[in-house]
Amino acid sequence: MAQQLDPKTLSYSKSSKGWPSFYSYLPDYMIGMNGYFYTWNKGNLYRHNTNEVRNNYYDVQYNSTLTGVLNIEPKTIKLFKTMSYESDDMWECTSLLTDLGAGSMLSTYFVQKEGEWFTFLREVTGTKNFKSRSVNGIGSCSTVGGPADAVLIIFPFSMGNIISIGDYIYSTTASVYTGQITAIDKVNNWITVNTLIPEITTGVAGTPPAAGDYIFFLKNAVAESHGARGYFMEFTLKNEATTAVELFAVGSSVMKSYP
Repeated sequence: MAQQLDPKTLSYSKSSKGWPSFYSYLPDYMIGMNGYFYTWNKGNLYRHNTNEVRNNYYDVQYNSTLTGVLNIEPKTIKLFKTMSYESDDMWECTSLLTDLGAGSMLSTYFVQKEGEWFTFLREVTGTKNFKSRSVNGIGSCSTVGGPADAVLIIFPFSMGNIISIGDYIYSTTASVYTGQITAIDKVNNWITVNTLIPEITTGVAGTPPAAGDYIFFLKNAVAESHGARGYFMEFTLKNEATTAVELFAVGSSVMKSYP
């Protein structure tokens, strides 16, 4: 089924031989004359670029948005660590994703440093991707017991040092959600899990595993992510200012991603 797009007005640039901009307003007719740009809408004549309020067309206020792609060395899988832009006003990043990422990244918290707006890239809260590096296996448990808010899971071997309180526990190869870790004993190799805490994506409570089930854990996506991984990164910036604003450049700290 074809997707219906929102109607836009497109502008053509002779110098770039392309369509660089999309406008939200929809005129019935338009013409350039005597150094001004005129449009007609519902029988009314408008002269553009003469009022002090920017992005106001036919008495409707719009926002400025810009969508771009960062794609240095297209054949290389990269790790986009940061995002920055140079502007005389703050822009909000409403969308940030890669071709290999699990979704958009948490990127709305920009801090101004030396005249440049800057942020670290983090995954959004609630991201669950079992192929990411924030997922680690423990092994098959030997004993399970206890109440729903403190299920005791014991292992016949060392659990390692990566696991921590607050991680989410899953069991078996079917990825059945168990709950969130509330206590750990790395000397005696056991954890307690609160199965009443809902899963981050479905909101459903957990199910206690059975003895012999394989156990693995998922760490907090925001705290553990180290950037956006992919061949390219697409971003969308939005500005709600009604005065003139300039955006000079958008960049990112990029490094080669090593599996």
